[in-house]
Amino acid sequence: MAVSAEIFDCQSCGACCAYSADWPRFSIEEDEQLEKIPEAFVSADLSGMRCDGTRCLALAGEIGKHVACTIYDIRPEVCRECMPGDPECLMARAERGMAAI
Repeated sequence: MAVSAEIFDCQSCGACCAYSADWPRFSIEEDEQLEKIPEAFVSADLSGMRCDGTRCLALAGEIGKHVACTIYDIRPEVCRECMPGDPECLMARAERGMAAI
């Protein structure tokens, strides 16, 4: 049974942005896209987003309460592809002990 994306509010969740330091990996971005991301948010090996533990440094706010991506308009493709209620979303929510609704 598919989960309706309408019941998820990304700005009160943030689980996908704090799932794994390996999750926010760069993969299909063009160099021009990557150059727009501030260096402070890029991992030392340039393979993805810099994280504090499992949490992406571009994420502001408190997970499960109110969050926002500080580079939303230039976020990597992996971030753009994670949709509310999709399997990756549900996996990240489960990892953080958040209900799948």
